Amino acid sequence: MLHPRLPGISAVLAMSARVLAVEVADVDRSVLGRARGVSFYQGGFGSALSVHPTRAGHFFLLTDRGPNVGTGREDEKVFLRPGYAPRIGLFAREGGRLRLVRSVVLRDERGRPLVGLPNPPGRGGTGEAAFDLQGRTLRADARGVDPEGLAALPDGTFWVAEEYGPSLLHVDARGRTIERVSPHLPGRHGLPLPRVLAARRPNYGFEGLAATGRGTLVALLQGPLDNPGPAVRTSARLTRLVVFDPATGRTQQFAYLHDGPGYSNTALAALAEDEFLVVERDGAFAGHPTKPARHKRVYRVRLAGATDLSDPEDGPRGRLHEGKTPEELTDAERARAGLRPVERTLLVDLLALPGGYPHDKPEGLAVLGERTLALVNDDDFGITDEGGRLVPKTLPAAGGARDRNRVHFIELLAPLR
Repeated sequence: MLHPRLPGISAVLAMSARVLAVEVADVDRSVLGRARGVSFYQGGFGSALSVHPTRAGHFFLLTDRGPNVGTGREDEKVFLRPGYAPRIGLFAREGGRLRLVRSVVLRDERGRPLVGLPNPPGRGGTGEAAFDLQGRTLRADARGVDPEGLAALPDGTFWVAEEYGPSLLHVDARGRTIERVSPHLPGRHGLPLPRVLAARRPNYGFEGLAATGRGTLVALLQGPLDNPGPAVRTSARLTRLVVFDPATGRTQQFAYLHDGPGYSNTALAALAEDEFLVVERDGAFAGHPTKPARHKRVYRVRLAGATDLSDPEDGPRGRLHEGKTPEELTDAERARAGLRPVERTLLVDLLALPGGYPHDKPEGLAVLGERTLALVNDDDFGITDEGGRLVPKTLPAAGGARDRNRVHFIELLAPLR
């Protein structure tokens, strides 16, 4: 569906950073199963988006840990398919459709499929409790991953960022793990990720990933760390970008500052070695009768001049300033400490796009050219929960239609570079 530039929409174009047009393509899906009278789908290819390095018109999309819903408690999940193996899908664009070409199941070093279940303590466990549909407790699994970020490399391999550890996985073209590195697991260079990253809030670990032209990886945390504890959740605006060099295993950390608490970072794309695009969102739907969406945006981010938050001692709370963690600092305390966040400039307001944006979770972003972005939403396999009750996931702004993965191809009036 194309929304062309027409007279009378100049105000909309201004609000959406001079967007010229938007095309929408549906992502292939099929019924995966049915539970409690509700169908769920495969689908699920909305956690990340990466352009195929060599095949024009082809894209890699990523699932997360599999179909699951809440119980009404934050740290509990019901897994509809506990043995579901997260996967990468290769899709070809054919007009208004993305056709599934093949799937790549993520596997461990021995070739066994990974699962989406939480990790045990000491291996990335978040404290989440997992249950099956009968209410039985599911055991934690060291092979568990919750994939949310993807970078497809020219050599045919992939890097995947996931939330539990949080960890970075390097997998080959068939999905087999070459390397996994987290605060608990050293990579091939013998270096783990910084210990402070283990303080991520459950379900708020690595949410975006990008590879630069030189092969450096940049991973984005979804929200502020629970650092020093969960009490910071109501006030913290600072989350972290983590720069990882696969050639050495070394890292840097930079502060990303939201306008207010409660927002999430959900996607990342590289423009240059120190310049990126970041998707921020709230958790609401456009058109919701009581809690409508207010914040779904793409920002342009520059690392140049930002302060490296890395702790030379690699302590569990990271580097402190005036005895406080960066997440605790007020604006005045950050200024006294000389802590400069990354530069952040609004590029596109998704809620002001021509044709609107009905989805709650834009989670995958790619740069297709000087003027074109591709953005995919997470459809949560077509299900959600209301007070712990399994229900279809629907879109208020689309007349209650069932949510599904869609890629918005956004054409800008001004070039990105």
